[in-house]
Amino acid sequence: MRKTYQYKLIPTANQRQEIDRWLDMLRHQYNYLLADRFRWWQMNRCNLVIPQGDYCLRWCEIGSGELRNNPDWHSQSASLPLLKQERPWYKDIYSQVLQDCVKRVKLAFDRYIKGDSKGSRAGRPRFKNKSRYRTFTFPSVAEKNLTDSTIKLPKLGILKFRASRQIESGFELKTVAITKKADGYYVNLSVEDKSIPDLELDTVPTESNTTGIDVGLEKLWVDSDNNQALPQRYLRSSESKLALLQRKLEDKARSKKAKRLIRRAISRLHQKIARQRSDWHYKEAHKLARKCQVLAIEKLNIRNMKRRNKPKKVDGIFVPNGQASSSGRNKSWSDNGVGNFLEMLSQVAQKYGTRLVKVNPRGTSQHCSQCLNRVSKTLSDRWHECDSCGLSCDRDYNSAMLIKKLAVGSSQDKKLPSLKDLLS
Repeated sequence: MRKTYQYKLIPTANQRQEIDRWLDMLRHQYNYLLADRFRWWQMNRCNLVIPQGDYCLRWCEIGSGELRNNPDWHSQSASLPLLKQERPWYKDIYSQVLQDCVKRVKLAFDRYIKGDSKGSRAGRPRFKNKSRYRTFTFPSVAEKNLTDSTIKLPKLGILKFRASRQIESGFELKTVAITKKADGYYVNLSVEDKSIPDLELDTVPTESNTTGIDVGLEKLWVDSDNNQALPQRYLRSSESKLALLQRKLEDKARSKKAKRLIRRAISRLHQKIARQRSDWHYKEAHKLARKCQVLAIEKLNIRNMKRRNKPKKVDGIFVPNGQASSSGRNKSWSDNGVGNFLEMLSQVAQKYGTRLVKVNPRGTSQHCSQCLNRVSKTLSDRWHECDSCGLSCDRDYNSAMLIKKLAVGSSQDKKLPSLKDLLS
């Protein structure tokens, strides 16, 4: 089992200066290595195997010089000694931290070219500016270097931190990461206890031990017992403060120092909003996970739900496509943080030993939970009225009961039925 503890660092002035210097040098090296991969991808790539005597009919751009091998983790790591000879100031960075920078480039480029284990590809990796490169990692640190409130890191010395909570006994220190945030520096301690296996719960969902959860915008969640949590809207409540700071930032009469202070205030306000939302999500997740043995939720794709509407053309003329109303709804999705809440719920459920069952969301808002007849609704229809069985209740409550029914209909081998299976 692996866990991560985050603590607020209390560095000295020299340590703060050195951390900022490391981040700046690592950012330049990250951008250089990423540009090297893009350069090879544009000038040398050709995925076709060409037999002898044949030639490649597929067009690809070839550079004027000799073709070179694809830069990978080994070749780019081998270039680090030469980097230290040409730029001696890179010797001040711990060697394993530099190697981890190469690993970050590899992971970002592989997600773009090959995709992850599920086959989904990420977008084109960005070149990092100062606001986007804020973390460096020590892949291995000796256990003896960590005490109750200090940690000794190579070439940085002994750093103090606020020990807000104790690390559980039996866990071994694996990696250490230093992160720069709007309000200071933090240390992330990744620890592992191999004696505790990752739980694979196989609790069979029943009517008595299962709770169905429906998440949305008007309410963060509604369960099958008609309990609910209303959205807090932390971003909406701070919009006026953000707008005022943004207007001040756009004032061209202000000095560079004044604008730097305004940017810092904006960053801290965004950080406060994120922390308020995260604290609220964790409290709600604990409230749900501790009261049952099985939690049934929808398997939602939040990214697709927040995707921009496609342009709409009629007779060669662009017509309104509904993006204006969709943009406000997307902002509410982000303010509610449904995706983050579901991720936290899965982590908290594992701590309590609660099994999380994900059902197919198709049709869960358009069918009656009691008689399973279709009751069509639009997004503006917030009440469920079934003419067949007479069920009258809140739309989200009906969906939560239907989600529970889908989960309870699952067999012990974890094969979940779809709504189509229940209707047949």
